[in-house]
Amino acid sequence: MALLVPLTGGHAALGLSMQQAAMLPQSGAAPGKPMLRVFDTGGTPAGAAAAAGLALKAKAGMLLGPLTAAEVPAVVQAAAGRVPVLAFSNDLALRNSGAFLFGITASQSTQAILRYARTRGVRNVLVIGDGGSWSTASVDAAKAMEPELGITVRAVTVAPGTPLPAVGDAPDAVLVPGGGAALLAASRALRDAGVQLLTTFQGVDYRPEALAALEGAWIASPEPDAFERFAGAYAARNGGRPGAIAALAYDAVGITEQLRAANQLNREGLLGERGFDCATGAVRFRTDGSCARSFAILLAGRDGYSKVAVSQGA
Repeated sequence: MALLVPLTGGHAALGLSMQQAAMLPQSGAAPGKPMLRVFDTGGTPAGAAAAAGLALKAKAGMLLGPLTAAEVPAVVQAAAGRVPVLAFSNDLALRNSGAFLFGITASQSTQAILRYARTRGVRNVLVIGDGGSWSTASVDAAKAMEPELGITVRAVTVAPGTPLPAVGDAPDAVLVPGGGAALLAASRALRDAGVQLLTTFQGVDYRPEALAALEGAWIASPEPDAFERFAGAYAARNGGRPGAIAALAYDAVGITEQLRAANQLNREGLLGERGFDCATGAVRFRTDGSCARSFAILLAGRDGYSKVAVSQGA
């Protein structure tokens, strides 16, 4: 198998963390077991095509990567259908491109949190976005779910650093996609308003001041126990705490090893109905290259996060 990540260029630090994560399943590998080989894409389409070519010459049975959406078509073209491409992009515009898209999408996370919220009686949702690509995709996903869930979604855009709008119209819940200062500000503003705060997985924040602010929020997150096992192994070997993208590289290697052990290292194996249990949540791939992903629903508290449910993100 071959990992195609940027080890030079603007995303080199992220590429290194992905390489370190992907190497974890290789620790203590039995003699003669096929090893992971890593190829630098440089973060460019030309570099990704060259890396894919080298991986294919090395007889890789699956290409894990590239990282960015811009690199994916170049890798798919180089692979020419000879081996599966499991890309880390979350750009749904690449469906039916020939690659399988493994990145966690705003749509998946938003659908999961809204499905759970609906089971708890939420009908009216205000989405506060910042105009970025993640929040825009989250708003689109939320509005698309109105007919399915029987909810009403209203969205407002607030530029970073500007005050949040008055809630108004008494929504049952406020969804703030992503994390950071806007999420914490919303949480503090809603504390006494009787409105439920919702967010996506970037909202998980272990700083004491964040935990105090987020108390009571519902968050769609990767399965915490599985992710923490990965994070602990990563920290023991490399130091520091890995992010979700590094975890995707770890999971991609795990998927490849499962398929090799079953003698199904091919497109049909990836499309198996059982799917795969991963540190980033259970996934199942579709014929158009997208994946369905399950999320844990976490309840934020002053001492950390507790899992209260599992919800599906398409």
